[in-house]
Amino acid sequence: MSADPYSDRVRALFARPEHAGTLEGGASASIDDQGVRISLSARVSDGQVEAMAFQAYGCPHLIAAAEAACAELEGRDAVELLEFAASGLMQSLSVPVEKTGRILVLEDAIRSLGRVITETQ
Repeated sequence: MSADPYSDRVRALFARPEHAGTLEGGASASIDDQGVRISLSARVSDGQVEAMAFQAYGCPHLIAAAEAACAELEGRDAVELLEFAASGLMQSLSVPVEKTGRILVLEDAIRSLGRVITETQ
């Protein structure tokens, strides 16, 4: 077992978060819970997520997970945000179990963004 708490993928996503920032003119949702803050924004056209961005205050696992989620959800149907589950991210990023609550805050933020989008369409 490695003493390094961060996988290579977490380090890469944390070092180069291409989706960091905000999108003007899109839907947005924010959550501040469990010592982390996450804001998500998305532009949607014809029911498809065209672009996503995030701002996060939290550990490298949270920032890497937000980056991975934004990349994964772009191009998908907006309704998929309503059913987003963070379990796949937890596994693919090798997030330690003690960080589960923080990643679930991201899950809640994504689902909240999905509700904002579906309510405005």
